[in-house]
Amino acid sequence: MRIIITQNMTLDGRIEMLDDWFDPQAQDEELSAELMRQSANEDVLLLGRQTFEDFRGYWPLQTHDSTGVAAHLDRVDKRVVSTTLAEPEWQNSTVIREDPLQAAAALRDEPGRDVILTGSITLAHALITAGLVDEYRMFTYPVWQGRGRGFFPEDARVPRLRLLDSKPFVSGVVYSAYEPMR
Repeated sequence: MRIIITQNMTLDGRIEMLDDWFDPQAQDEELSAELMRQSANEDVLLLGRQTFEDFRGYWPLQTHDSTGVAAHLDRVDKRVVSTTLAEPEWQNSTVIREDPLQAAAALRDEPGRDVILTGSITLAHALITAGLVDEYRMFTYPVWQGRGRGFFPEDARVPRLRLLDSKPFVSGVVYSAYEPMR
């Protein structure tokens, strides 16, 4: 499987949402379609504990979700990295208690399609630093936050990236996908 980090970010590269610039239900139709197209290739959703708890506290409650995200998240195999979470309490969820880098490397060696990591900044930065990421997907919002953690860790040595895809949406969001040049 390939490990793909998908993040929503600001024009200044910030993924930590310190301001109110992102609403998961306020996607234009074309952007929603792109997200669902990508989700169709997702075998595993890999999350850190905080993002998992945020998702679990929001998406299962969206009973009138027209985007299809809530239904997809209920079905997908979710793996949450945590040493403190006792039970995931969300269907199709497994807690990873061992070393997250070893667990990610093991997932990468399994047959299948994509392992998607979103949010989970600490885990994302660890995977980037370890060189375990096969693709970076960025949804850039037309907002300048000026603070917060960025897509890449401050001290990371990011490999040269090759553009795979790029697409603007009517909302002003721009999608770009890159792979490391190895």
